[in-house]
Amino acid sequence: MKTGIIGLPQVGKTSLFRILTKAHLSSAPSNPREAHIGVAKVPDERLDKLAALYNPKKLTHASVEYVDVGAIGQDSLKESSYVAHLRSVDALAHVVRAFEDDSIPHAGPIDPLRDIKNVEFDLMVSDLGQIEKRLERVEKDLKKMRSPELEKEFELLKRAKTQIEAERPLREMEMTPEDKKRFRGFMFLSEKPMLYVLNIGESTELGKDLEAAVAKYGLTSIVPNDGTKKAHVGADALVRPVEQRSTAAAPNRNVGATAICGKVEAELAEMSDADAAEFLSSYGLTESGLARLIRKTYALLGLISFFTAGEDECRAWTIPVNTRAQQGAGAIHTDLEHHFIRAETIRWDALLEAGSEANARAKGTLRLEGKDYIVQDGDVMHIRHSG
Repeated sequence: MKTGIIGLPQVGKTSLFRILTKAHLSSAPSNPREAHIGVAKVPDERLDKLAALYNPKKLTHASVEYVDVGAIGQDSLKESSYVAHLRSVDALAHVVRAFEDDSIPHAGPIDPLRDIKNVEFDLMVSDLGQIEKRLERVEKDLKKMRSPELEKEFELLKRAKTQIEAERPLREMEMTPEDKKRFRGFMFLSEKPMLYVLNIGESTELGKDLEAAVAKYGLTSIVPNDGTKKAHVGADALVRPVEQRSTAAAPNRNVGATAICGKVEAELAEMSDADAAEFLSSYGLTESGLARLIRKTYALLGLISFFTAGEDECRAWTIPVNTRAQQGAGAIHTDLEHHFIRAETIRWDALLEAGSEANARAKGTLRLEGKDYIVQDGDVMHIRHSG
C-alpha cells in the first residue's frame, strides 16, 4: 500500500517525508518533479510488548510506503509524469501549512482551509479533463454499436462529471462495488482517500495545540464527526473564481485529519529514544506527531495488523479490514493459505495477561478458528496447515 505526500510550496512536505522515512535527499534535486519513495515503520506498542514477553531474535513492524512528489498546482497536474506518480498511490496525505514564519515565503495569510479547498479543486479539475475525454470516446463507440457495458460506463461517467461540476470530489460519490470496479482503471485523484496533515508552529503548550488544531482551523467541516448530514456546494462552483467558491464541504469516511509540528519532529528525529521521550514530556506529549500520522495513514488505507509471536520473530502482518483467517494466512505465505486447517488465535492483551501460550491454552483463552473467521486488529495467530 502506497501513500502520496502532496502540498503547496513551503509547507514542510519534503521535510516530513525525510523524517518519516529517514531518507537522505539532496537539498536541491535536479528535477523538481522527481518522485522520492521511502518506507516508514508503523509504531505499535502492542507488538513491542509481545517482543518483551518473547525476547525474539527479530522484531518486524508493519510499514507504510510514502511517495513524495513536487509541489502541487494546476501546472504540475498537467504534466503526465507528475500525475502518473499520484495516480499510482492508494491514498493521499496533504500537508497543509498552519505555522507562521516570516523567513519562509507564503502567498497571502496563513489559511489551511483555503489551501485545502484550492488543492482539492485542482485535483477535481484534473479528473474532469480525464472524464470528459473518456465520455467523448464512449459516446462515439455507442453510436457505432450499443452494448450494456458501455452504456453503464457512460452513465457512471456522466454521474462523475455532475459530481465534480458540483465541486464534490469523487470519493464522496455513492458507488456500488461494480461502479468502483469500472472506475479502478482511471485511478481518479479526487477519488483517493485523503489525510490532511496540519503542520503547526512550535509553542509552550504544543500537546494542547496539536489536539485542538483540527477544530481550530476548521477541518471539522471536512472530516467525519458524528455522522451529521452532508453539506454540498452549488453546481456552478467550478466556473467561479477561487475566491468566490464556497468553502462548504462534505464530511465523509474517506478522509481524516491530524496535526504535527514539523520543527519539533525534526529535532526528535535526531535524538535517542530516551532523550526523545523526555523532550516530548516537556511539551505534555506521550508520543510524536509522526506516530499518530503513520497510524492515521494505516487506518485510512483500511488496514489492520495481526501478529505472529515466538522466540525467532515477533512480527506484525498487514491485511485489509474484514479479511478471513485463510486469506490472512496468505499474508504470511501463500502455502499457508492453500493448506490452511485452523488458526490458533488469541488477543494480544489476553496473551500478555496469561504470560505464555501454554497458560493461555490452559485457561481456554487460546482458541481454534476456522477459515471463515474474520481476523481482528491485534489478534495473535499461529496457523495450522497441512503443507
